[in-house]
Amino acid sequence: MEKFWLNGIAVFPFGSEREIIDYADKHKGILVAVNAEKTINASARLRQIINNNIGYCDGMGAVKAAQKKGFGKAIRIPGCELWLKIIAAHPNASFYLIGTTDEIIAETVEKLQDEFSGLNIVGYHNGFLKNEDEKSSLINDVATKKPDFVFVAMGSPRQEYFMEVLLQHHRAVYQGLGGSFDLYTGHFKRAPKLFQRINCEWLWRFVAQPTRITRIGPYLRFAFRLYTNRL
Repeated sequence: MEKFWLNGIAVFPFGSEREIIDYADKHKGILVAVNAEKTINASARLRQIINNNIGYCDGMGAVKAAQKKGFGKAIRIPGCELWLKIIAAHPNASFYLIGTTDEIIAETVEKLQDEFSGLNIVGYHNGFLKNEDEKSSLINDVATKKPDFVFVAMGSPRQEYFMEVLLQHHRAVYQGLGGSFDLYTGHFKRAPKLFQRINCEWLWRFVAQPTRITRIGPYLRFAFRLYTNRL
């Protein structure tokens, strides 16, 4: 499948959730959400991880860029929805969850098992690895249990760096989820439906969390580069 480039990052212009799920099933690797902030701030290591795996349009800015580059069918695929669509599409698969606190990851697992009857979660662990021994133990557990899908919610780029290591020990489909477990369990509220419909969830996050205003710079730089064709 043809990719397009955003500031040195390769992105797949998927036209549907089904398309990205089928592609991931076939090729395995790490699903990485690409948005304006990541496009501008990504380190050389993160860019390499994305370019070697499956970057997709999680932000509307990435979609607009895809359309400007001739990929008119590209759509926004929110990562906080995609992982649940992956679970629903694979009733016989096995899953491993990593991230957030002990309490919230346990709550996430319980809610998932209530929502998806017979769901096979082979393991889960919080996202706060205290030392190398704990990290190694988790890597070995994933490699031993060989899940089909691994969801990692540690925040970017930490989650991508860890998934890169996991992939070296066990070939599967990995997806970085940021705060999706907290969102799924209601510990953090998603933007109202209106903001979702008009593709302005990024704006809602600034409204809901005023301290994020210090992170608005990358969004402004991305918009400038997008509309001056410098991405």
